[in-house]
Amino acid sequence: MREREGGLAGLSEAEVAERVAAGRTNANTDVRTKPTGEIVAEHTLTLFNGVNLALALLVILAGEPKNLFFMVVVAANLLIGVVQELRAKRTVDKLTILTQQEVTVVRAEGERSLDPHDLVLDDLVRLSHGDQVPADAVIVSGYVSVDESLLTGEAKPVSKGPGDELLSGSFLDAGSLVCRVNRVGAEGYAARINAEAKYVKPVASEILETLQAIIKLASVALVPLGLGLFLRTLLMDAATVEDAILAAVAAVLGMIPQGLMLLTSSILAIATTRLGRRNVLVQQLYCVEALARVDTLCLDKTGTITTGEMEVSSIVPAVGVDEADAECALVSISTANREDANDTDRALLCYAAERGVRALSARRRVAFCSARKYSGCVCEDGRALVMGAASFVLGAERAHEADALARAFDATERVLVVGEVPGLSADGGLEGDVRLLGCVAIRDQIRDTAAETMRYFREQGVELRVISGDDPRTVSAIAARVGVPDAERFVDATTLGTPEALAEAARTCRVFGRVTPQQKRDLVRALHEHGRTVAMTGDGVNDVLALREADCSVCLASGSAAARNVSEIVLVDNDFAHMPEVVAEGRRSINNLQRSAVLFLVKTVFTAALALICIIMPPYPFLPIQMSLISVAIIGLPSFVLALEPNHERVRGGFLANVLARSLPASAAIVCGLFVELVCARALGYSFEEISTVGTILVTAVGVVLIWRISQPLTPLRVLLLAVVIGIVAGGCILHAPFFEIAHLRTNMVVVSLAAGAPAVAFFNWLYDRSLASYETDERFTRLVSRLEGTHDHRRNRGL
Repeated sequence: MREREGGLAGLSEAEVAERVAAGRTNANTDVRTKPTGEIVAEHTLTLFNGVNLALALLVILAGEPKNLFFMVVVAANLLIGVVQELRAKRTVDKLTILTQQEVTVVRAEGERSLDPHDLVLDDLVRLSHGDQVPADAVIVSGYVSVDESLLTGEAKPVSKGPGDELLSGSFLDAGSLVCRVNRVGAEGYAARINAEAKYVKPVASEILETLQAIIKLASVALVPLGLGLFLRTLLMDAATVEDAILAAVAAVLGMIPQGLMLLTSSILAIATTRLGRRNVLVQQLYCVEALARVDTLCLDKTGTITTGEMEVSSIVPAVGVDEADAECALVSISTANREDANDTDRALLCYAAERGVRALSARRRVAFCSARKYSGCVCEDGRALVMGAASFVLGAERAHEADALARAFDATERVLVVGEVPGLSADGGLEGDVRLLGCVAIRDQIRDTAAETMRYFREQGVELRVISGDDPRTVSAIAARVGVPDAERFVDATTLGTPEALAEAARTCRVFGRVTPQQKRDLVRALHEHGRTVAMTGDGVNDVLALREADCSVCLASGSAAARNVSEIVLVDNDFAHMPEVVAEGRRSINNLQRSAVLFLVKTVFTAALALICIIMPPYPFLPIQMSLISVAIIGLPSFVLALEPNHERVRGGFLANVLARSLPASAAIVCGLFVELVCARALGYSFEEISTVGTILVTAVGVVLIWRISQPLTPLRVLLLAVVIGIVAGGCILHAPFFEIAHLRTNMVVVSLAAGAPAVAFFNWLYDRSLASYETDERFTRLVSRLEGTHDHRRNRGL
């Protein structure tokens, strides 16, 4: 850089080119969303799609294209996943573009506006009130008040002047400056936090893990079972190669839960669409499950409980001063400085608008300066007014006068004094003794819906933790005001010097102050170690590590790009009051999905067991087209209807345990019934069409009873559903019998259907009752132990 008349000239074009060539630019500082190609590849190149594609090729080789209906389900599942994630990506990218601002750079050739990514090391940047610091820098000239809450969580503005360092991602709350960039790109503070967070976050979903495990197991089992059934049908039953392929594909197809994958994607997509209408963007489908299971919610104070703005708590006039005069003086100063308004000025302007306080006209203003800690104005009538910190306005020897007025104020409120002074010098200095007019208390503005939102979570049994970079006493007072339980149990995180101390605090405390980004992450990990399912809300770079660690992370759209990208849920209108709706939608979706998944796993289990039996005692009694009829009528339609009903209970227990307790009895009953049918069919010399017809009737009978059991209590809609299910199967077997290759019912077929079906239904009901009773007993025992442990912890925390 070179000096020129009037100040620093900045970098020359040659110096800029030299730094660009050396890679010393501010590029690639933000976490980016995944590219479109990567999203499509992630959803397309899966084991599930690969297995189904292989089966489709076998069906084509057999010359039976009508049996490819199952690929419609596969394609629909792929389409839903890709479209949902691409929609979320586009929305987040738009939010990033909207929040980007160009900065004014001082170069040797003059000032120009640049994208923050085009800055280079040693660039001079001119910033003023409201601007975001684009890169780590050192102040060259000017005094400012800086809001670093997105980085540190500390809401209180920090005063800085020449020689002080600015961190990228912070905002200028008041004042203006020229700063020199001293760190760029990955070396910057915000970029280093982002680098630890990375975009890729593992999907925490028991449902997805269960589905993937089923697919892997089926993929391992289908090769020997499918091959064994194919060879047995071809070599020992004198069947054609095409018939043997179709028999093997029908058996294997039933083992793969295509419908369950589609149902899961559809239900979660419906949930995200519903939430989208409420300005809630869901970026990751399976995070809806985590929301349904959340039992601990970690809140960042600023932006969630509070709006991020300040408000006037109260104004107390000095002795002998009318309250209206004190109000008028305060509002006059803020009005005069409206163009460079800081948090205090904005709070006073809102106060004036609500109360109808009129300001005096000003002929001169004195902007707030972090060096002198006050602002002021000279009115048209010649009165000079000043507002700021007591020790700077009144002097250290008179600060006690303000203390006497502020005794009624809360200890967490910020107190300023207002006074009248004989004059203000050209540089804003005080001339003469200040006459104290009064004090004003400023506090964080709490969201109107915060108390109601906290009450919802209390009623739902969700524990609340408030985590902030602010003073713990301030955070505790605010948490108590909105109804956070046990808000008095707070801790200063700077005292938590060991992992053991932090883990103990995570268990016993409810409010955490002075928390660093790394400590936020460690608190979430500690809660995980205590068996908690954690949701985390935040909006700043300081929250990114914890957001990535949480089971479900929620970010405000006004937050940093890094926080938005790493979060599964973005509150587009920045309204935390949507959280109850988000949790309720998650619970409805997952509770109903668990109930519907019972039907899908019935088919998966019974087809696998039946394939094994039929290797020894052929034939396999179904064709792919018949399995499609059963899947649509007994599984698909009921699943979608039941999955859309209201259900806001918190999800308890494991997904697989919940589902197997209800599905295994039906699978066992179907396998036993079909085994009896195959034995009778051998004795009576049934054709394959007759065997598959009776088999379809048996599966339908047990399936209808299962739907009836999981639909309790019955409603008119559920009764109609049962009637439609029976009607679809009857219509397929009677009206479209040739298409589904269903034989005409003869008397001995009806007898076999009743002989095998009635015991199968009775056996199912007996197993279902026993399985459900055993599962509920285990669940009650688990909940009792949890309550006892919680009571023990509470008593220990109280020292009992």
